[in-house]
Amino acid sequence: MSSEFKGFGPALRFLVELTENNERAWFEENKLRYEAEVREPARAFVRAMAPKLARIAPAFVADDRKVGGSIMRVHKDVRFSKDKTPYKTNLGIQFRHRTGKDVHAPGLYVHLQPGTMFLGAGMWRPESEALHSLRAAIADSPSRWRKIVTQPSLIRRWRQAGAALKRPPRGFAPDHPAIDDLRRTDFILDTPLKPGDAKSAGLVATVAEAFALTVPYLKFQCAALKIDF
Repeated sequence: MSSEFKGFGPALRFLVELTENNERAWFEENKLRYEAEVREPARAFVRAMAPKLARIAPAFVADDRKVGGSIMRVHKDVRFSKDKTPYKTNLGIQFRHRTGKDVHAPGLYVHLQPGTMFLGAGMWRPESEALHSLRAAIADSPSRWRKIVTQPSLIRRWRQAGAALKRPPRGFAPDHPAIDDLRRTDFILDTPLKPGDAKSAGLVATVAEAFALTVPYLKFQCAALKIDF
């Protein structure tokens, strides 16, 4: 097992082929390639990120296990999807808060897919209790929240993203100064990556530098949920 991360060039080429051949027979024939070209580089990336995360966000976990760790599974859950192709055509890596059980917990995210590459930070579709806690914290401290999400160093690199309600959520005044953010159902930031970034061993430094900018945003979320940062 190589411990050195050298970039995701071969992984991206594999994902292009998987997009063109998204069927079980092809994947089984190329499973060893998937392991060598996608999963092992992903594990090396996770290991390289671990000391960076320990400094940036100590409660967020870099776990290089093949199953159940930071690397998201390649198999799709097609039970409720019209698209029945069996495999994801992206590589997803989530550095989740150590108290988190799934993708809805506070996390830092890397998404690599030919033509669509980005980083994410925050909470995607948080469960109702966590969502209410986030909204309540914003409603109680709108000026502090606004200062965090409009920090020049943050918005030069990141943007708020995700879904929102059309109407104010129940229990929050329609004229609240932070109503636009209170309507959010996702509390996430995203920022694009360049293909050249993903193919380089320098991706680790690029990602760590970008993640460091989100620390105040993540600290606010963790405080709202009463979990450590």
